[in-house]
Amino acid sequence: MASPKKKKQITKSKPTKSQMKVSPSKTNPITPFLMFNANLEEVTKFYTGIFKQSKVISVNPMQAEFVLNGQKFSAYNGGPEFKFSWGVSFMIHVETQKEVDPYWNELSKGGKELMCGWVEDKFGMVWQITPNILLELISHKDPVKREKATQAMLQMRKIDIAKLKEAVK
Repeated sequence: MASPKKKKQITKSKPTKSQMKVSPSKTNPITPFLMFNANLEEVTKFYTGIFKQSKVISVNPMQAEFVLNGQKFSAYNGGPEFKFSWGVSFMIHVETQKEVDPYWNELSKGGKELMCGWVEDKFGMVWQITPNILLELISHKDPVKREKATQAMLQMRKIDIAKLKEAVK
């Protein structure tokens, strides 16, 4: 008598990070929702005046939807109990110093220059104006270059790409 065949068990497992595919979509399922203590008409005018690829979807003094460099944001005027912190910031990736400077200059107007490429705008939102070369150098495979880049960054407010490159020579 033949033995009964065992059924194969099919188990579904989560893909590993290397197996996951990330594909761009026209609609991003995650939208930052920001609670300001400000008139949102002023907020959207400020931000869309800085970011070239921007648009206001809808706005009134209490709520707004807008797009900055392809990222959709929703906002609400929640009042003085809502304050932003360094715990959440938005990183602006740039390639050149000509891209760093205008973002830095405009976002810091009425706000604060912080350390290491961070700036707090006049509404309290924290931004990181980050040249891609900075990220490459502070994660460099050569530990000496990585440390030199990190030490140079720690001495800066606005990131100076030329000084950063000079530090790792």
